[in-house]
Amino acid sequence: MKSAPNDNIVFRDIDKSAALATTVSKKLHKLERYCGDIIRSRVVLEAPHQHKTKGKQFKASVELAISGSPVTISCENESIHRAVSDAFASAERRLKERGERRKARRHQAVCVTEE
Repeated sequence: MKSAPNDNIVFRDIDKSAALATTVSKKLHKLERYCGDIIRSRVVLEAPHQHKTKGKQFKASVELAISGSPVTISCENESIHRAVSDAFASAERRLKERGERRKARRHQAVCVTEE
């Protein structure tokens, strides 16, 4: 990632937390293991209006600009920490699947050219 991780964490209707920002930046750096071509990332942590039946919900959105197609994931939960954890788990799965598809495509291309 080319930019500093703390510059791309946005807090909306939530008090800024150094601990939460540190957790998010660690998780962003962990995503680099699965996809080295992340150009830019943005994480939005917000507390949308209270829902009548669900109560207070927090939302974590992870936006990754990757060569090819961008990845955007949002998760809602009653705990902001749980929402962040779920969003990054989904992002990790998506990047792993993307890497496996790229490897399979590359393998097919090599097999076709050898014949």
